[in-house]
Amino acid sequence: MIVICYLCALQKVLNEAHPKYKDFNFVEGELLLINKPYRWTSFDIVGKVRNAFKPLKLKVGHAGTLDPLATGLLIVCTGKMTKQIDTFQAEEKEYTGTFTLGGTTPSYDMETEVDQTFETAHLTDLVLKEACAQFIGEIQQYPPAHSAIKVNGERLYEKARRGEEVELKARTLTITEFELTRIELPEVDFRVVCSKGTYIRSLANDFGKAVNSGAYLSRLRRTRSGNFKVEDAWEIMELVNVIRSKNSPQPNPPREDVDAATESVNTGGEV
Repeated sequence: MIVICYLCALQKVLNEAHPKYKDFNFVEGELLLINKPYRWTSFDIVGKVRNAFKPLKLKVGHAGTLDPLATGLLIVCTGKMTKQIDTFQAEEKEYTGTFTLGGTTPSYDMETEVDQTFETAHLTDLVLKEACAQFIGEIQQYPPAHSAIKVNGERLYEKARRGEEVELKARTLTITEFELTRIELPEVDFRVVCSKGTYIRSLANDFGKAVNSGAYLSRLRRTRSGNFKVEDAWEIMELVNVIRSKNSPQPNPPREDVDAATESVNTGGEV
């Protein structure tokens, strides 16, 4: 009963703080839209949400990793909704960001230093915009060596950081929209709509090659996943503070009430 009362009180304060989200039931399962900050990992977000429910033990997971240097929409699921993560993960994604032309990095983004430089004097607006067309449709893309893909049980980025060569295999994916929204060399801003598994870092690297130069990803923001938009997302600490504001234990609760309530919300561990 204590936990049930707590969840009811939490529901009321969440409704008042964020009217879009009515009738939260975190145990049965909720989908939370969160605006991931720069430098936070996706696991950092999951950990913050999970810890906010303490002493309750709720299953929490995310539906699609965002690199630490990226910002924007991260879908987080609680309770039984975590069973739907694969479905949400498979949805089409939209990103905006910036490519920096004239150089490349081993990681294809700003995680590593520029290792090669290239000419950009030949790059006109027409050349850059026409290059976008070759990436629209079903394409083959090689993931970055600095990626979380596992080979023989080990992440590729672990091998890359040790200086080992990694065997990369092309993956089939679909890009339905790809446009440049600002051209101020050496930077170009873009918007892309793509399928699951697309590496925007690889798109940056491939785009540089397509215009006979080099490029790396210098800014990335996920703006949409399926029908969910970043405009409707919580700021992480706003959500955490709202949850914690009602998460105050009652003194000396009856032992049997605590045990029964805790058992009813324990969904079987973490993801």
